Amino acid sequence: MSPDLVAIGGFVLLFALMLLRVPVGMAMGLVGVVGFGLITGFGPALKLIGQTSMRTVTDYTFGVIPMFLLMGAFVSNSGMSRELFRAANAVIGHARGGLGFATIAACGGFAAISGSSVATAATFSTIAYPEMRRHNYPKSFAAGTIAAGGTLGAMFPPSTVLVVYGIITEQDISRLFMAGVVPGLIAVMMYMATIALIGIARPGLLPAGPKLPLRDRVRALGEVWAPLLLFVFVIGGLYGGLFTPTEAGGVGAGGAFIIGMARRKLSREAILQSLLQATRTAAAVFTVLIGALIFGYFLTITGTPQKITEFMTGLGIGRYGVLLLILLMYIVLGCLMDAMAMIILTVPIIFPVITALGFDPIWFGVIIVMTVELGLIHPPVGMNVFVIKSVIGDLSFSTIFRGVAPFIVTDLIRLAILVAFPILATWLPSQM
Repeated sequence: MSPDLVAIGGFVLLFALMLLRVPVGMAMGLVGVVGFGLITGFGPALKLIGQTSMRTVTDYTFGVIPMFLLMGAFVSNSGMSRELFRAANAVIGHARGGLGFATIAACGGFAAISGSSVATAATFSTIAYPEMRRHNYPKSFAAGTIAAGGTLGAMFPPSTVLVVYGIITEQDISRLFMAGVVPGLIAVMMYMATIALIGIARPGLLPAGPKLPLRDRVRALGEVWAPLLLFVFVIGGLYGGLFTPTEAGGVGAGGAFIIGMARRKLSREAILQSLLQATRTAAAVFTVLIGALIFGYFLTITGTPQKITEFMTGLGIGRYGVLLLILLMYIVLGCLMDAMAMIILTVPIIFPVITALGFDPIWFGVIIVMTVELGLIHPPVGMNVFVIKSVIGDLSFSTIFRGVAPFIVTDLIRLAILVAFPILATWLPSQM
């Protein structure tokens, strides 16, 4: 059987398995082993499983993933997210739609120390949603704001998705982290502008809260010293060259633990929960990574990435035409798969095309993460939407999607801005 037929059959089998709800990592690993075996023999294919698994879980570089996940778990279970929301609400909660502004600001702050979109959405579903409903905000607006704010977890360092992209493409993770900062800040500002426009267009929809005295606002801001200190220490160390990304993850996890213990915000139960939470998530990520690596070896021996590169660069539609096709593909895939699976499955195939067209790989990392994050909030899948629905039982999917629709439009505009002005992502890494 020719390698081309094996590759086509592999993709068909992979998507069939995913439609049957087989976990993505397992599906990629199974297809990779079978395809590799059909071409080279099943002896080498079976050896590939053990070699790839051992190399992945013992590789020093991959240690950055569980460390940052553990840091995020300690931060989440020590109550820092609630402090961030209270501080943001105290400062800007008095404006029309102020609780929406506060939710976006707090999501951005929490994302900067957790790195997880789903964790951000789940956390603020329990913190911000009850508060917004208590002040008579519409259900759709409250849920939509939280779903959109949750996507910030993939943009701000330490983004797990950016880490995985960096590992797959062998790009500097520190530079990728820095590249996400300015686009992340732009996302926060544009989400807040969207809320302001909703308030202007429908004045009766979003209430305004009471304005606190200046003394109370300053006191509330003073309560966020812990997450601010942690962020500055970890990201400042990365930017200043004091830590490698893996060391920064360890320092961040240790710092979050020490701060939580010093403030008596981490009980024995919270520590155990954090360890279990980080372990489960890391195990899921590593399962997908191992499966993707095996699938990648299979694609490599079939020559699929090179053939796709030749095909797409020979279409005659220009480099930005090819980029548009790639982005449209990711938006469609977002209807079927979660962000991590999309990155791990497609980047080994798409990345050679991007480099052949002369695009900056750091900039493309930000672009691709921003695009796959759309999949977290747009129908019919929307992982953040499912998370919010599971946390808040009295909401329908249509209600959440209706609330998140304006933010999807905002994300598409932001994506177009970043494509038009790559310097927004590349300037900060160039200063390192």
